Amino acid sequence: MGGAPVHKRNGTNYIIFLLASDLVLTLWALFLATQARHYLPFGIPLTLEEVRVPYFVYALAALIWVGVSVTLSVYNGRRTLRAVDEMQLVVLAIGAATLVFAGSLYLLYRELPRRIFIYFAVLDLLFLLGFRGLLRLAFRFAGSRQREAERVLIIGAGKVGRECAKRVQAQAWTGLTLVGYMDDDPEKQGEVYEGAPVLGPLAQTPEVVKSRQIDEVIIALPLRAHRPLEELVLALQEQPVRVRVVPDFFDLAFFRATIEDFGGIPLIGLRDPAIDGFQRVVKRLFDLLFAIPLTILTLPIMALVAIAVRLDSPGPAIFKQQRVGENGRLFWMYKFRSMVADAEKRQAEFIQTTPEGIIILAKRPDDPRVTRVGRFIRRTSLDELPQLFNVLKGEMSLVGPRPEIPYLVERYEPWQRKRLAVPPGITGWWQIRGRSERPMHLHTEDDLYYIQHYSPLLDLQILWRTIGVVLKGRGAF
Repeated sequence: MGGAPVHKRNGTNYIIFLLASDLVLTLWALFLATQARHYLPFGIPLTLEEVRVPYFVYALAALIWVGVSVTLSVYNGRRTLRAVDEMQLVVLAIGAATLVFAGSLYLLYRELPRRIFIYFAVLDLLFLLGFRGLLRLAFRFAGSRQREAERVLIIGAGKVGRECAKRVQAQAWTGLTLVGYMDDDPEKQGEVYEGAPVLGPLAQTPEVVKSRQIDEVIIALPLRAHRPLEELVLALQEQPVRVRVVPDFFDLAFFRATIEDFGGIPLIGLRDPAIDGFQRVVKRLFDLLFAIPLTILTLPIMALVAIAVRLDSPGPAIFKQQRVGENGRLFWMYKFRSMVADAEKRQAEFIQTTPEGIIILAKRPDDPRVTRVGRFIRRTSLDELPQLFNVLKGEMSLVGPRPEIPYLVERYEPWQRKRLAVPPGITGWWQIRGRSERPMHLHTEDDLYYIQHYSPLLDLQILWRTIGVVLKGRGAF
């Protein structure tokens, strides 16, 4: 597996291989943990006899790993196609298995030294993640040499079919091979899209499947082609081939549309949160872990900034403005006031449009509305500190797309609304790539990139780079 699709004749064997490898590595991690407790200079010295654990503890660790990994579908290649998805799933499984192991030891074997348990958890995490990383490298290195590739035929060379082809080509290193398309459009016959040719009309599909030894057929026809779809599925029932259907909902779906069974009826989720389930829990814990101590540490700084803002110009210290959050929900965002009190009334003077008529709000380094203190707190990003309270309330995240003004969201094109699929953030991918040097409200592509590639590691990377951007003051005015 290693997160990669495998040929149907090797899939079961590969899963068995991966499960066996995980068990060996897990047991090896437990053994090395006992040796580390003896040889590492931490804690009270223990003899080899004192750190030795009974065989039933090894058996218990193996049973728990098998049970947890099967329950969480760790060996489901379709759920772990992307490296980040696989790594997150393995981390979740190891965390759950470690907790179950700890509870079992409390009931059955309390004599296990605590440091052995800690060493075991760390080593198991390193071994299993490292092994999967090496497997992925091996797949990439040997992908071009695989003789028994997964041969894929796409039904439909339209927009949906070509999108599928891009996904297949991107995963070519796993053994996926795009053979071609079938399409009834006469103008597409013989044409090449995404590196694969159109092989003929739909009626010839069974013949092509047989002659070219197709392993998987992906049907990517538009909604209007329901009748040909039904006939094609019936015709392929005689062939030893898997058949999958891609709904023509690309323009309606946000990110990672979900499918669930509802009493035997498949339901496709088009507006499900882009970050959901375990990822959402991790992101919220991540926010609280950083936001709570940051808020406490910066309270004295906030008090000084508030006093400076009040002394510098008439008006409140905190500027409160309604913004659009996740899924279009409105909330009040807080900042230290960096402009004169009536700045919003003069907003129309600073609205610009692109040649295409798209409205933008461009920050100007010589904006006359910015106060003396305001210029300083903008350059140092101190004006953003009150947004920590938005994070604590759950209205914002530390990392995410910038919260947008309702006036601009109302003028969004449909595709731009996809940036509202996750909680807005204090910092984000757009900010670390230019901040005010790049026009505001024209950074939707950066926001979509963040949503599509979200992971806790990406959040950490953005936070780390934000520190450097703030210290340099680049693009802040």
